[in-house]
Amino acid sequence: MSRAAVSSAGTHPAGEVAPHITQALTEAGVDPADAYPKPLTEEVVQAADIVITMGCGDACPVVPGRRYLDWPVADPDGAPIAVVRDAIDAHVSELLTQLAP
Repeated sequence: MSRAAVSSAGTHPAGEVAPHITQALTEAGVDPADAYPKPLTEEVVQAADIVITMGCGDACPVVPGRRYLDWPVADPDGAPIAVVRDAIDAHVSELLTQLAP
């Protein structure tokens, strides 16, 4: 696999991307210019092959036929961003290894 399309949404999105999230995106080589908080809707889930949640429980829409993974990651609001970033990076690396042909 050479590429994976990724999008992000939340059950209670903020009004704007927090500065520490913008910094983490920049450090990861992602241009945050077009980033904005988006609500997690059924339509977003329907467009996904894999839905990764981070503790949203019953608040997340469930669509039959989608693969769901729940990653235990600290809430970025209040946790050191390096801890959150490193945890997400480890999960993403593991998933990409599983998806690689």
